Amino acid sequence: MVALAAVIAMATCLLHNTLTNMHERGVQSGYDFLSQPAGFSISETLLAFDSSDSYLRALAAGLLNTLRVALLGCVLSTVAGTLIGIGRLSRNVLLRSLCGAYVEAVRNVPLLLQLFALYFILTELMPPIDAALHPVAGLFLSKNGLQFPLPKWDAGYWGAFAGAMAAAAGGCAWGIYARRKREMNGHRLPVFVPLILIAIVCVGAGWMLGGAPHVIDAPRRTDGFIDGGAAVTPEFLTILIGLTVYNAAFIAEIVRGGIQSVPFGQHEAAAALGLGRTLELRFVQLPQAMRVIVPPLTSQYLNLTKNSSLAIAIGYPDLVSVANTTLNQTGRAFECISLVMACYLTLSLVTAVGMNIYNKRSLIKER
Repeated sequence: MVALAAVIAMATCLLHNTLTNMHERGVQSGYDFLSQPAGFSISETLLAFDSSDSYLRALAAGLLNTLRVALLGCVLSTVAGTLIGIGRLSRNVLLRSLCGAYVEAVRNVPLLLQLFALYFILTELMPPIDAALHPVAGLFLSKNGLQFPLPKWDAGYWGAFAGAMAAAAGGCAWGIYARRKREMNGHRLPVFVPLILIAIVCVGAGWMLGGAPHVIDAPRRTDGFIDGGAAVTPEFLTILIGLTVYNAAFIAEIVRGGIQSVPFGQHEAAAALGLGRTLELRFVQLPQAMRVIVPPLTSQYLNLTKNSSLAIAIGYPDLVSVANTTLNQTGRAFECISLVMACYLTLSLVTAVGMNIYNKRSLIKER
């Protein structure tokens, strides 16, 4: 309590001195500018935004762009890092060597340099839009970014969404039932195939009940341009791929270290029971390794979220980029920086709380 009171007192004193000095020098302060028209546009945003909208809406659009990159980056880097970390422990010499070379190469090159190199590839080495790469049906890759098919929204898709929610609930129920059966009598029920079947049946039934909408807005080449479908810019691809590739190398080492922390006797016990490598990883090593994996993984997620601010270097309109433009136009440096700090602090605390909850649930209950 004493330490908390001291921190609050120090922050209060710092804020008072800052506001006093700004007032003496005639520097405007306050957050009233948030309701004023921004006067600039944002090239890429999930939130509809126009230059006549307020600064507050502009900052919200930048925050959504940061969240989009951070969430996708966390998911993709976790999947890639887990596979690479397991690959580093493979008995296959070639696979083990390739995974090790990837980790050592990526971790020792600064992220900003990787982003510059990747941005150069996507904007200079890719063909122009009239000669866009067409690797598979519906996908076009060019200097303008990636364009891909997207279903046209229809009210009937609410049925498919409800089916997906029902599938998630049914999958959780089946997983709990299978685990309890295994704990009670050692009988292992299949999990993956039933989950796929539940998802197909529930989503399919919801889709049929919703009228079976099936109109797909697919991009197509017309007169030197690509019309239709959805698109992402080279800037978004650069920051997403860069964060994924960079953080996957660190997560791979976290996973590898976690698996190697499991006592070797557990491997011998699994081998004595006749478990294959996949089953051993799934039921023996990874559940015990999670106690070691989750804490540093939390730190890596926080680093990924904060590293997304490097997007300003390649022109992606994230929170920092929008706040920097707002600062230059309004001159409210203290206010803009404090808003950015508050947003990143909130994101970090939410991530930490969520991972701590997961960490407590993943702990092995000792008897």
